[in-house]
Amino acid sequence: MNASAVTPAIPAMTGMEIREPAYAWGQRVIAIDDLVNDGSHPERAPEALQNERREVAEIINIGNAQDINYTVYHVQFGDCVVGCLEIELVPAPMGLLPETDEAAA
Repeated sequence: MNASAVTPAIPAMTGMEIREPAYAWGQRVIAIDDLVNDGSHPERAPEALQNERREVAEIINIGNAQDINYTVYHVQFGDCVVGCLEIELVPAPMGLLPETDEAAA
């Protein structure tokens, strides 16, 4: 039996390298604009406001949209987790909010 008939073909690399994320897990960020539901958040109505501009949040997960080679961040805004691109966020300045409960005491 031919080995190539058993082994699935590996797609050729497109020459596109995966971008390194600009932000890290646990990092505090600020939304630079109001973010509305584009239909991808099932618990919110389409076009509903998910968070307001200047709201501070925390990155809880990082992924990559391979078809467009963009880093996608899962960002916790209060009680809502929103998928964001780097262009929708800026780093929160140090000391804006306490990093831990101990720092607040």
